[in-house]
Amino acid sequence: MSEQPFQSLYKRIFNTASKKVIDFFDRAKLTEHSFVLIIAVAIGLLGGYGAVAIQFSIKMFQHLFWQGDFTLETVQNVPWYWKLFIPLLGGTVVGLVIRFVAKEAKGHGVPEVMEAIALRNGIIRPRVVVAKLFASAFYIASGGSVGREGPVIQIGSAVGSSIGQFFKVNPKRMRTFVACGAASGIAAAFNAPIAGALFAVEIILGDFAVAQFSPIVISSVVATVVSRHYHGDFPAFVVSKYSLASPLELFNYVILGFMAGAVAVSFIKTLYYAEDFFDNLKMPDYVKGAIGGVIIGAMGIFFPQIFGVGYDTMDLALASGLVWKLALVLVILKLVATSISLGSGGSGGIFAPSLFLGAMLGSFYGGMVHQIFPEWTADAGAYALVAMGGVVGAATHGPIAAILIIFELTNDYKIILPLMITTIIATLVAQRMQKESIYTLKLVRKGINIFAGRETNVLRSLKVSDIVKQSIEVIPEQERFSEILEKVVGSNNNFIYVKNARGKLNGYISMQEIRQTLLDFDALKDLLIASDVANPNVLTVNEKDNLDYVMKQFGRSGLDELPVIANKNGAQEVVGTIWQRDVIEAYNHQIFLRDMSGELGQSFQNLKKKKIVHVVDNYHFSELEAPTSMTGKTLQEINLRNKFDLELLLIKRTEGRGRSQKTIYIQPGGSTKIKMNDMLLVFGDQQKIDHLSRI
Repeated sequence: MSEQPFQSLYKRIFNTASKKVIDFFDRAKLTEHSFVLIIAVAIGLLGGYGAVAIQFSIKMFQHLFWQGDFTLETVQNVPWYWKLFIPLLGGTVVGLVIRFVAKEAKGHGVPEVMEAIALRNGIIRPRVVVAKLFASAFYIASGGSVGREGPVIQIGSAVGSSIGQFFKVNPKRMRTFVACGAASGIAAAFNAPIAGALFAVEIILGDFAVAQFSPIVISSVVATVVSRHYHGDFPAFVVSKYSLASPLELFNYVILGFMAGAVAVSFIKTLYYAEDFFDNLKMPDYVKGAIGGVIIGAMGIFFPQIFGVGYDTMDLALASGLVWKLALVLVILKLVATSISLGSGGSGGIFAPSLFLGAMLGSFYGGMVHQIFPEWTADAGAYALVAMGGVVGAATHGPIAAILIIFELTNDYKIILPLMITTIIATLVAQRMQKESIYTLKLVRKGINIFAGRETNVLRSLKVSDIVKQSIEVIPEQERFSEILEKVVGSNNNFIYVKNARGKLNGYISMQEIRQTLLDFDALKDLLIASDVANPNVLTVNEKDNLDYVMKQFGRSGLDELPVIANKNGAQEVVGTIWQRDVIEAYNHQIFLRDMSGELGQSFQNLKKKKIVHVVDNYHFSELEAPTSMTGKTLQEINLRNKFDLELLLIKRTEGRGRSQKTIYIQPGGSTKIKMNDMLLVFGDQQKIDHLSRI
């Protein structure tokens, strides 16, 4: 039986319930601020319960698979063939979930949340909540070498997105709700509300200038309360009190920062190498999962520490109870095991593995230096704790969230100085060696740039092809001087370009080049050819170059006109010219349009805290993000003028991805379709504008 009728029934029930609840809130006449805070509390509650549910599910499956609590002692006493079979089962089942239920359940989850915010205005399918919870819990319990924090973040984000879809909120508010869900997940996982809020802002949104920070904090705090109610007010790790044994020890933490950065970059590269390897295998997802499970099981036979999240081993390292030589081996094995787990299609996060790598690295390094300099160095546990923050900050390129998570685990200010030194150095090293973080690299490889649209240079958003003139004077290099003179005098262009037999430009001619030869025109007119008088220093630009680059070429050459070439059929072809005055005119035009649609509204935002400009009486200009309900519809279908009594003046739209991305401005017509992320410049009554913004 087709699932289409069930989907239709679900949509009808969802839409009916949504309408009734929205009507109830409308009758309550809540302010926007009150509405957002109420929803933030709801997201925090559900996100907190999501974190509790996944921990409960992991323990339930662990008891089922391992016949007891999942501890090192328990796993070591299990027969070797069972250690091989259970990870195989986990990889196979999760592969089936990914294949038939929700592909979003694959991997570590956070990049998928960031992609949803960047491309789909934060819209995540509600089924992701259930699919990710089951797949991650099953995979972690079966021994998959992954963490539970990534899934908790994705579950919380999916909860926030589902609530946003239920209330049919605008894209800006939807992104805030998704961030609230992510914050609730990380806060509940670590019992760290401050770190949860900062993680959502620094990593998920990637922007500390977020307008609505208070709902994110509220969701984070509420989720922490839920987590503490069920698990107690205890940190995620058993951490002793540490302090600097000597000021000289800071040099050790500087070295540790470089080591943590190198380990983080190795983790990133190994993880994506494993993903590429398994992606190139022409096999079903469940077969890849089974292969990965067998490899993890084989490694776990000899080193069961790599199974699961690894909190027991991390606690041992933090208590300085791990042999430093074994810690070094576990750094390598965990790095490989996590890469294979996620590369083969496993479901889980990279946050806990990053903490594990840091703890093992710190235990190795701290144990080694403590043996050499016992008088002025702390125990290995202190280095393990600091290195945890270092590797996490370097891998995620989020040092602030990493520092706060470790600080909230200890509640001890004495550790903050070495923690900051190591984490910042590690992050700088990682950014130097690897431009993208472990999260953003996955998106960049898909051609998605989550930081697009923040470009402040107007000219970088425009291409040569936008303003190129098709007219150009090109002559062969054998052209006679008399004919050249006629073309120079009669041309509307400043330059005539010379091409060789292969069609490549090898010079240009202007009045400056032929002025000296005019004195001997009668003697030279039949002797000179184009290649004799042409200036060989010809500078070209490509039609795909942006205008910022072109203006730099104008400044470098001192010319006011440049030829434009294009790559066609594997060869370069001259397609026209570009003039400096046209670039300046395009710049001025873009500044005017941006003033109308964005920057003018932003200046008033600083005064009135809204993107709105008062015109007369109760009439205003306002910039709004297109409501999700309008996406894909024409303006004629929307009928904005009759339904809302508002005038749409301009549409600002971002097109393309990565380096080819640009912002365009559209004069609206009846057949114009609204697209996702469009910004609308509307004019009308203030109350009607507010009504449209709440849709």
